[in-house]
Amino acid sequence: MKVYHSIEDFPSEINTIITIGTFDGVHKGHKQVIKKLNNIAKKQGFESVVLTFYPHPRHVLYPDDQQLKLLNTIDEKTEELKKSGLQHFVVHEFTKEFSRIKSVNFIRDLLVNKLKMKHMVVGYNHHFGRNREGSYNDLKELAELYNFELERIPPQNEGDVSISSTKVRELLLAGDVEKAATYLGYSYPINGEVVKGNTIGRTIGFSTANILVENKWKLIPADGVYAVKVKLGGKQFYGMLNIGERPTLSDNKHRIEVHIFDFSDDIYGTDIKVEFVKRIREEKQFDNLELLKKQLQIDENNCKKFFRI
Repeated sequence: MKVYHSIEDFPSEINTIITIGTFDGVHKGHKQVIKKLNNIAKKQGFESVVLTFYPHPRHVLYPDDQQLKLLNTIDEKTEELKKSGLQHFVVHEFTKEFSRIKSVNFIRDLLVNKLKMKHMVVGYNHHFGRNREGSYNDLKELAELYNFELERIPPQNEGDVSISSTKVRELLLAGDVEKAATYLGYSYPINGEVVKGNTIGRTIGFSTANILVENKWKLIPADGVYAVKVKLGGKQFYGMLNIGERPTLSDNKHRIEVHIFDFSDDIYGTDIKVEFVKRIREEKQFDNLELLKKQLQIDENNCKKFFRI
């Protein structure tokens, strides 16, 4: 998969089939769209393209409201899309100026003329152009006018629930990482740098790696203790992770810290990836460190039983 950071960077000689969207989470619904995209591309001799925008349009259009958290950073999204068989991924900068482009100009000038779009695949609720004014009916008219094929994918369901990025966010903010994984098709990850903490964990036999997530828009699941998989230096480990303010220690700092089982290396300054597999419990306050230690021992046993280690 080739990655481009502007529509202008895309080679002009390639005939394409395109889908457009935020693709936040690259969940099962998104993957059905991409599967359709790839199948048509193969049959008709086109090349498959996902076009997305960064930053998220809402963050640009409403600068005073940055409350929307996202499931993926661009790097995480790229990593998931690579697994889909997609040929081209275009990440175009979203600006206020770009948002003012009329839908007809967007289709004609950028998609048809620049990206040589011959076929377009959209999700069931797709809108486009300035103020999302372009509807599916508008697209059908433009498809006839500019000679490209158009196809709409119906909602993708998990059981009787239609999969969406919004539903995944709601599940993660409630701590339900297991159900979120059924919608995503993979365990929800966070990536960050291991930074120094106050090392109190060492004094009670539970040393932790404090994770700094630098992307301000990355969604962090609900506070609590989780069973996690840890990717570090090309290897996988298991562990338990706490998100919260550690009320027993009363430092009032919101932290993400992971205790990696059977691991003692110095990893300060290294990049770490954590995948949330199961929520073990809510964060609790204990009267002293000894009670906290006992609870952590119970948590560790529960996590190891879950992972069968």
